[in-house]
Amino acid sequence: MNSNLKSYAVAASLAALVSFAPASFAAGSASADLTVTASVADNCLISTSAVAFGAYDPIGANLSAPKDGTGSVSITCTQGAVTNVELGLGLNGTSRMMDNGVTATKLGYDLFQDAPGGTVWGTTTDALDTGTAPSAALRAFTIYGQIPAGQAVTKGSYADTVVATVNF
Repeated sequence: MNSNLKSYAVAASLAALVSFAPASFAAGSASADLTVTASVADNCLISTSAVAFGAYDPIGANLSAPKDGTGSVSITCTQGAVTNVELGLGLNGTSRMMDNGVTATKLGYDLFQDAPGGTVWGTTTDALDTGTAPSAALRAFTIYGQIPAGQAVTKGSYADTVVATVNF
C-alpha cells in the first residue's frame, strides 16, 4: 500500500471511531440553581433643627402674651418601617426648663405636635405617631414651641437640650 492510501485508510478509521464514540467522550453540561438572598431591616436616620424663640420680653410683650417658636425633626426610614418620634424633657428631667448657666433662674417652655397650646410632644404615650414610612424619602415634622407669658426671669441667654428619638 502506498503511503497516501495508508493515510486515507487511517483517517477514515479515525472518523468512524469518532462518530461511534460513547457519550463520555463528547463535551457535556449540567445545571444547578443558585439561591441569592439578602435581608433589609428597619432602620432610621434622624436630624433636628433648633426651636429658636428669639428674645423673650418678661416686662413688655411677653408679660401677658406667650412667645412662640418652631423647629423641626426629620426622619428617613426604611420603607415600611412603623415609627414614632419622642422628644425628651430636656436637662431638667421633670419639666421643660431652659437654664442660663449663671443663676438659678429657669425659663419654662413646652413643645407641641400640632400647634402652640395643642398636643404636648413628649415620650412614650406623648410621642408623635409618624405611621408607616411610605418610602425611604425624608419626612419632616414641625415642632411648635411656646414660652408661657409672665415669667419673671433674670437677663441672659437661656438654653436646654432635648433628645429626639425615632423608634422603629
